[in-house]
Amino acid sequence: MNASDRTPADLLRSALAADPARPLVTFYDDATGERVELSVATFANWVAKTANLLQGDLNAEPGDRLALLLPAHWQSAVWLLACSSVGVVADVGGDAARADHVVAGPGRFDDGLACGGDRIALSLAPLGRRFPTPPAGYADYAVEVPGQGDRFAAYAPVDPDEPALRVGDLELTGAELVARARQDAERLGLAPGARLLSGKSYDTWEGLSAGLYAPLAAGASVVLCRNLGELSQDALAERVESERVTVTAV
Repeated sequence: MNASDRTPADLLRSALAADPARPLVTFYDDATGERVELSVATFANWVAKTANLLQGDLNAEPGDRLALLLPAHWQSAVWLLACSSVGVVADVGGDAARADHVVAGPGRFDDGLACGGDRIALSLAPLGRRFPTPPAGYADYAVEVPGQGDRFAAYAPVDPDEPALRVGDLELTGAELVARARQDAERLGLAPGARLLSGKSYDTWEGLSAGLYAPLAAGASVVLCRNLGELSQDALAERVESERVTVTAV
């Protein structure tokens, strides 16, 4: 990764320039059997589309706060990078009543209704399926995002010294987030090409770092596992081998 990268969006751009074809996020949901693998290019395309939705359709501006009411999931990772691309603060698990926008998944729709701004619902179903009927008060992400542009250009430059992420009591600027991710990558022993398996949730910095930011900062990739407790130890060992995992964080 480039030493000049100072926001998560910068890290993604560097990853795309270095090797767009390599895997970046491999997602498992062990409650449903779902497996999704996204290359850097595919992930970046989802981020661009989502950032265009956020900036264009939702009229989000730098400094806005988005309550992200989602579990560890590949689409959650997409939203985190889309927020960084626009300059929106991703408030993970945050208070929807204090947010300008909310993105929610199953089990959190009632919480998200406290937001007076735009509300986007994700089904988190395999293959990103649409809702038969979207939850009341929400637009369906799977309906809104496909028609968005494949390239994103921010209306205003993103300031790396402005807040970018809040999780729990921790708030980080873009530059602070990147610095922490690099430190974590070094601590975990991540090098370019490494494969980190994470079963951690996205409700702490440690889970967000292991499940996205540290691998991205290192030029590595993540095998992100939701409901990992459904697996036996033998099945977990088989996954570690089949996915060529080099580092685990469970």
